[in-house]
Amino acid sequence: MELWDAYDINFNKIDGITLTRGQAIPQGIFHLVCDVIVRHTDGTYLLMQRDPRKHYGLMWEATAGGSAFKGENPLECAKRELREETGVVADNLVEVGRETNNNSFYVEFLCVTDCPKNSIALQEGETVAYKWVTRKQLLNMTAEHLVTERMQQFIEELKKG
Repeated sequence: MELWDAYDINFNKIDGITLTRGQAIPQGIFHLVCDVIVRHTDGTYLLMQRDPRKHYGLMWEATAGGSAFKGENPLECAKRELREETGVVADNLVEVGRETNNNSFYVEFLCVTDCPKNSIALQEGETVAYKWVTRKQLLNMTAEHLVTERMQQFIEELKKG
């Protein structure tokens, strides 16, 4: 059973409330989700292909991420998710944004790494492939290939800056 902290609209933890994965989150309560986009020092970005059994199966995502466990802060969650989903261990994560969507607070991080490009580890049941793409390739990916509207918005932000 996966347990999460509960947050109010101002991103403050709510004492005495624990959320459980798979159960409805009450109106006005939020849980924490962290995403990490990985950029290699050569300027390419890491994409992970989702397991076909998952929602959005076989689509590509430009982040590693997921829900924070009870007691985890955003940075701890981001480091754990990055390690679990890619095998990349990094201490140099930089927060690049926050947003609220439905009952979730998303904290987004950037990881710049010089890890060997062939060292990426796939997570059983989560991912089936990976690839490194240039910024131009990433920016030209369409909604048919990239997971989620949030990810597409993130790509639009990259185009601006």
